[in-house]
Amino acid sequence: MNVEIPPLIRDTASQFGAGVPYALKVLAGQLADDPDMGEPSGLPGIFMVRIDGDTFEDCPALAIGYIREPDRIEIRYVNPVPSSEPTVPAQKEEQGQEQGRPIDPAAEVVTVREIADAWHRVTRRLQRNAPDSYAALRAGAGPAAIAALEGDLGIQIPVELSVLWLLTAGDDGANGWGCLPGNRALMTLDAVAAAYRLKMDDQARQDTLNADRPEDERITVWKPTWIPVVAVGPADSTSGLYLDAATGYLGRWSRYNEAPGEELDTLVTYLEEAADMLEAPALATRDKPGLIGGTLVWLSSIDRAQEDRWQPLTG
Repeated sequence: MNVEIPPLIRDTASQFGAGVPYALKVLAGQLADDPDMGEPSGLPGIFMVRIDGDTFEDCPALAIGYIREPDRIEIRYVNPVPSSEPTVPAQKEEQGQEQGRPIDPAAEVVTVREIADAWHRVTRRLQRNAPDSYAALRAGAGPAAIAALEGDLGIQIPVELSVLWLLTAGDDGANGWGCLPGNRALMTLDAVAAAYRLKMDDQARQDTLNADRPEDERITVWKPTWIPVVAVGPADSTSGLYLDAATGYLGRWSRYNEAPGEELDTLVTYLEEAADMLEAPALATRDKPGLIGGTLVWLSSIDRAQEDRWQPLTG
């Protein structure tokens, strides 16, 4: 059984302690011999195994998630966890049904793999062509952090978003540019919580005014199932994209209560298109990827003063 550890996972895991790479090497050998040694993680299709922090020198206790296929295992996340904290996010089937998306375990397994594959395609290109942008990506969030955010928002985080955050918990940006089309940036969990609270407060004010408005004139600026995901820039959360937990589709949001705009993309198709454009820039239609030094810069949002430094990405 082949056990794979993606470069981004290996790089971020090594930051947790000098003994972590050796611990992962030992675990990979154990998984090759016993692929079923893990237990369900609470995320569809992903199993979890723990490494005791006392087993290896300079290695904290770790929660490691992996996906098993007939001929291979791939490590999906590596996170340090205090022994007193839970290692998996809560999975509430009833809550998922209330949000309007029926639970389909088979479909969620597919979604887990699609998100992970699309994001790894993006990060491989960043690592190869845009090292500054690659270095700006944060390590994956721990399952406990995602569970805490879920509790803060009061809704269940969709599986596709949980998987993405397990891989990368935000983009700090390189020279002010995020790595997603339009130079947008994946929001950090703290930024997600802050933007969500702000928009829910906006809607509460509208609800007060809506009580005196005719039904056809009532205004909706935010719904509880909308989760901010992408910001217009690493340091600019005035607008961006949200994921509707009820439908699975993305939409456009703004801090200034402009009318929300619907998108035809799911999180999967959005990331897959970004990966497609990075792998085949000549065929990109929605935006054009390029480089300024070691930073990925998308042409649609480039500053005119920087245009002469911009070089199209060749793949």
